[in-house]
Amino acid sequence: MPIEIEMRARFPKDAHDQLVARLKADGEDLGNDDKHIYFYVLPDQLLKVTDNTAAGTAKITLKGSKIGQGSAFAETEFAIAPADVSAAVKVFNGLGFEAAMHEAFNFRHNYRFDGVEIAVKWSEAWGYHAEFELLLDDAASDAARNEATAKIMDVAAELGVTLMTEQELADFTAAFEAAEQERKEREQQTAPLR
Repeated sequence: MPIEIEMRARFPKDAHDQLVARLKADGEDLGNDDKHIYFYVLPDQLLKVTDNTAAGTAKITLKGSKIGQGSAFAETEFAIAPADVSAAVKVFNGLGFEAAMHEAFNFRHNYRFDGVEIAVKWSEAWGYHAEFELLLDDAASDAARNEATAKIMDVAAELGVTLMTEQELADFTAAFEAAEQERKEREQQTAPLR
């Protein structure tokens, strides 16, 4: 199971446009990667069903922690047929995870800059944002993890991007989860009785 070292940043549209221009000029364009994601925010994990609409593929992913609990994630994933996305969501909802589910469409374009993969995105919840990522072998030492984290921080600094702290990530995701819970409760209250 690979270890993903992942750090995030949020920014306004002008900073997004500057980042994209720099990555187009000096990075490697890895292409469009739009995704429709059903994600389940569990106490200490993140479970996702991803329909990669740009590539015509799909997968199920389990991350060994959730956003705001460190930058290193053990990650297990496997491919499923795009036609099976709705069945996978139905299974997870049937197992009792429906209350923890959120759905989002991410407009996403991937780049590589100095060895770091950068997904530049927009979603309704996050606005303009980016993920900076390096994958390591599951047996990677703490020193290798620290080196990967430093590499991501250096690349972000070179690109003029301020990465979010773990506390900022935890606060943002907690506010998002609370707002989603309120939205779901409002929908239940206004739903017609059957």
